[in-house]
Amino acid sequence: MPTPGSHRGLTPSSSFQTFVTAHSNDSFATAPGIDTPSIYSHDLPQPGDIDDVQVLDVDVKGLADVDESQIDPRLELANSARPTEEELDESLVTTLSRTVSRLSSATTTNKSWGNGIGAGDAAEKQPGERTGGMEEEPLYIEFKPGDTRNPINYSRRKKWAITCIACSSSFLSSITVSSYNMGFSSMTRDLNATTFQATIGLSLFTLGFGVVPMITAAFSEEFGRRPLYIVSMVGFAVMYVMVAEANNIHTVQIARFLQGAFGSTGATMVGGTIADIWGPEERGLPMSLFTLVAVGANGFGPVFAGWIELNQKLEWRWIQWVQLMICGAVLVVIPFMGETRSSIILAKMARMLRKKTGNKRYRARAEDERGSMRRLVWISCTRPLYLLATEPIVGSFSLWIGFAWGVLFVMVESIGSVFQDLHGFNIGQVGTVFLTVVIGCFLGFFANLYQERLYRKHFPSRGIEARLYLACAAGVLFPVGMMIYAWACFPHVHWMGLAVGITVFIWSTYVIYLSVFSYLADCYGPFASSALAGQSLARNLGGTIFPLFTHQMYAALSYKWANFLFACVAILLMPIPYVLFFYGPKIRQRSKFSRKVTEG
Repeated sequence: MPTPGSHRGLTPSSSFQTFVTAHSNDSFATAPGIDTPSIYSHDLPQPGDIDDVQVLDVDVKGLADVDESQIDPRLELANSARPTEEELDESLVTTLSRTVSRLSSATTTNKSWGNGIGAGDAAEKQPGERTGGMEEEPLYIEFKPGDTRNPINYSRRKKWAITCIACSSSFLSSITVSSYNMGFSSMTRDLNATTFQATIGLSLFTLGFGVVPMITAAFSEEFGRRPLYIVSMVGFAVMYVMVAEANNIHTVQIARFLQGAFGSTGATMVGGTIADIWGPEERGLPMSLFTLVAVGANGFGPVFAGWIELNQKLEWRWIQWVQLMICGAVLVVIPFMGETRSSIILAKMARMLRKKTGNKRYRARAEDERGSMRRLVWISCTRPLYLLATEPIVGSFSLWIGFAWGVLFVMVESIGSVFQDLHGFNIGQVGTVFLTVVIGCFLGFFANLYQERLYRKHFPSRGIEARLYLACAAGVLFPVGMMIYAWACFPHVHWMGLAVGITVFIWSTYVIYLSVFSYLADCYGPFASSALAGQSLARNLGGTIFPLFTHQMYAALSYKWANFLFACVAILLMPIPYVLFFYGPKIRQRSKFSRKVTEG
């Protein structure tokens, strides 16, 4: 039996070991200026306590060994921030009730949010007060190296199964956002609405998709990914019914916003799920698959929706019912993916260990890191905006992907009118044209295989900027695709010219999307989720705003000049990947967030 401190790395003299973070989203650590007590031999568990951890076969570390306040000053592991022993093992219903009670208490006072801690929290835990009256420091459990319960150590078969199931939620969101437009004709007739009112339903979906995750992201810290996948999918399914049974356009608009909100919670967690189970060196192909689904499914939805709309016995309501059937199939398999957030798994293991041993000192680090729900939501909402405003890498990439995403939704909105006005396509044929989106995404998918080879080859010399080789090519393809699309907008030019332009544009958009995700994740490490949330907000705001002026712009400028204008703006944005490719290291050294990741 090992003696206390003999190999656990718990003594002050032992070198600091980087704790394998239990979060795929941002971590939360000790505030600056708070003294973290060292763990000496008399503070360590006695030999009998060491046997306790054999119950679950886990490693144990003291408070000093898990201090990461220099990486993220939000983390609060001091006594005043840790939950009480009663709070540790309370039920989900009790947790929710306590959260609501605190929020209500804070609302009825005139105190400001301050550092993100509400009045209800301050009343319960005064600075410096020892939570729960504990006289001993906690002992944090973590996975042993190679532990198969750690999601990062799952078998490849299990990892791919989880990846495919997670991507199905993103697939469903993407087909829903684009197939909606195919039913405009019958919807506006049945609901006595204008095309612009119907278009608002498209924009509200993307608005909900972009804004709501900034609030709901904190809930995965508290409850894990699996419950959110299930809840969001159920809510998503209910909104299909609300749209299909709507008797006025305003009901459709409200349902579309709520559907975007529910869909975003599931779809935006896919990247985090992939990060949970795949290491950085093997994440390229899963992320490429995720991008293929997220972008390519925008082309798949209109294919079947167009032919449903063409059938006068089905039309727009049946577009919703068919998608509800697909949603039902996805909802059946979602629970089988299990929980992939390692912090939640460790928290469950810590509860089991406390129950089996009766020793309340055993904790998962995440249990003490969470802080109040109010604080988590506050940080979740504000940090992405802060990074957007202060980080040149986040701001420039967000501008680029935001414009590209806006143009993508202009395509979704305008392809029908372009092909109907210039070439006399019916709505079923228009839906089939969207297969060009799928083709463009597959071109991007296979091109990314080459990008992965370039990354492995040049990473030793260029660092993470080796992620940007194809991004530089996409900077050229973007305006080229829009130029082709613009100057093919003549009745005498074969419709294949338009199809080629769409395909090239989608190819570039796929590469931009994947490059932004990969590069920001590498740049910002534990802050990556906030950086990605910032670009996601910019991207979806582009998707919200652009469709609202599509028809007016085409009516004023004509198809060719409006698309030519988009091409010119794309040319102005072309230098962004090149600047980051050549000057990225210098820019990152000036960023306090990225520099901490590099120095860490």
